Amino acid sequence: MNAHVLEDDLMLGSSDRSRRQFLATAVAGGLGAAGAWALAACGSPAHDGTTTATAPRASESPTATPVGGAPLQPLAATGDEALALLVAGNQRFAADHLERVDDTVTRRLAVRTSQKPFATILSCVDSRVPVELIFDRGFGDLVVIRSAGEVLDESVTGSLEFGVAELNTPLLMVLGHQRCGALTAAVGAYDQKKADVGDLAFLEAALAPAVQRSTGQPGDWITNAVHENVALVCEKLRQSPVIGPLESQGKVKLVGAYYSLDSGQVDIL
Repeated sequence: MNAHVLEDDLMLGSSDRSRRQFLATAVAGGLGAAGAWALAACGSPAHDGTTTATAPRASESPTATPVGGAPLQPLAATGDEALALLVAGNQRFAADHLERVDDTVTRRLAVRTSQKPFATILSCVDSRVPVELIFDRGFGDLVVIRSAGEVLDESVTGSLEFGVAELNTPLLMVLGHQRCGALTAAVGAYDQKKADVGDLAFLEAALAPAVQRSTGQPGDWITNAVHENVALVCEKLRQSPVIGPLESQGKVKLVGAYYSLDSGQVDIL
């Protein structure tokens, strides 16, 4: 289903179903079958149990094809392959060995009329968490949605559903991070029993379950709250009529992750 067709349909008001209902129906009908994807160069588990990945330069990538050439192909056909690419990119970033994958002019031109991203990532709005940079990826590789503390609402969840169902990304990641300001505020509000005003209060209320779960746990309260929040967001996303079935069918891999501001490393939870 073409995204422009869906947008036109919604603008004209020709359907009385919500976009989420439409996507759920499309998924049930086999939208985005993985069998049509071509397998491109990507990582695989090493014999010692660690994760390795090969991320070619944009000039060598099968996706870096100028307009008029062969159709773009995704770099990863499965969630495991997509995760291996992200792990390898983050290892380069943390070691200060960036290869600046897919950020060249050639790549920009190759994806100007179409895209085949391999991962959808929900991250915080924090300015210290530049998602493409910490995974050493570039144009057309990632669908990135950001909200304070990865808080979900209809717009955020719908955008995530769009990434996995319309753009067919085989991986969906919820990425929390160290010293999250939104969780810090939520912990403070809970501890002092004093909420902010306006929509900041909405954010704190949405994060309150993670704060409550982490209360009394050993270690740093904020860090524990971030981990609990990632787990809760994943639980909620599995209730989506779009994301849930895709994960059950093995078409989408849903994972939680934690980014360290100190080390630059991402740990898969």
